[in-house]
Amino acid sequence: MKLVGNWSYPTAIRFGAGRISEIAEACAAAGITRPLLVTDKGLADLPVTQTTLDLIEAAGLGRAMFSDVDPNPNEKNVAAGLTVYREGGFDGVIAFGGGSGLDLGKVLAFMAGQTRPLWDFEDIGDWWTRADPAGIHPVVAVPTTAGTGSEVGRAGVITNSETHEKKIIFHPKMLPLQVICDPELTVGMPRAITAGTGLDAFAHCVEAYCSPHYHPMSQGMALEGMRLVKEYLPRAYADGSDLEARAHMMSAAAMGATAFQKGLGAIHAMSHPIGAHHHTHHGTTNAVCMPAVLKFNRPAAEGVLTQAAAYLGIEGDFDGFCAYVDGLNAELGIPRRLSDLGVRDPDIDTLVRDALNDPSTGGNPVKMTAENTRKLFEAAL
Repeated sequence: MKLVGNWSYPTAIRFGAGRISEIAEACAAAGITRPLLVTDKGLADLPVTQTTLDLIEAAGLGRAMFSDVDPNPNEKNVAAGLTVYREGGFDGVIAFGGGSGLDLGKVLAFMAGQTRPLWDFEDIGDWWTRADPAGIHPVVAVPTTAGTGSEVGRAGVITNSETHEKKIIFHPKMLPLQVICDPELTVGMPRAITAGTGLDAFAHCVEAYCSPHYHPMSQGMALEGMRLVKEYLPRAYADGSDLEARAHMMSAAAMGATAFQKGLGAIHAMSHPIGAHHHTHHGTTNAVCMPAVLKFNRPAAEGVLTQAAAYLGIEGDFDGFCAYVDGLNAELGIPRRLSDLGVRDPDIDTLVRDALNDPSTGGNPVKMTAENTRKLFEAAL
């Protein structure tokens, strides 16, 4: 199978090895003539980023980068980026990297022409209608990990540094116009990041598949996304240069993020406040929380996960699916408990409050309450 193609989602996705060479074409298609490349601190000086900047500069589009982006980006990063963006006269963003760089880049482009404060656009009710659509600038997204799927998403997750809450900023026009999914960009990922981001994609698929909302297209994408993770994440983890496995994992990431418009659930409702308060890696936190959430959701999700197990070739129905997840976590070096991630002496009351306020809660198949959510955290700790 030749793993290359152009997909229209409505985002235009340029998929295949070596397609970062088309970055200037992607900018032109998005209407960007003066881009600001936004990435995180860890990627800023790496060859993959500098090579991309070389390509942009060679095409006559300038050479500009903003990288003051924390692993869990916050409103201070947004404010600093907006200053650079507006003073530099840029007309679009190249969001480059993992979830932090992609989310921050998308939010900068969204806020570029807004006059209201950031938190006015949190994903609550119809707050997105407060935005001036004409003030939203275009985005070209270039993922360098295979997990968050933010490249095909209409939102960005930003941490409020004062309240330590993760907030979802949403608008339909935040969806990138052009995406370059080049698996060669992911070859240098450390094994721990390969595992954590890959299991983030798996969590997206699992939660979307278990969500009680009706969206049969998302259901199919979630199921096939799980299969791709099952077959190719262990390969990518074992051999980071396995380009076929890396490519299929990029597909799984995009599929999971597309599928979760059907809903997320307790895994993300837990991991968002844990990451905000304890600065843990998002995908790895999801993986640690997943076994406890699967058991918690058994009364409502046993049937669909039994079906998933059959599709994935996992014996033992629901219990077999849970055992598979436990085994996959162990194979990929995922800690068994949140305390092993450094979450010690947490304020469980605050974690429970923030989890119940998280938009992901509404997609969980079992209703989350203060009592059962506390027990979930205690089980994961």
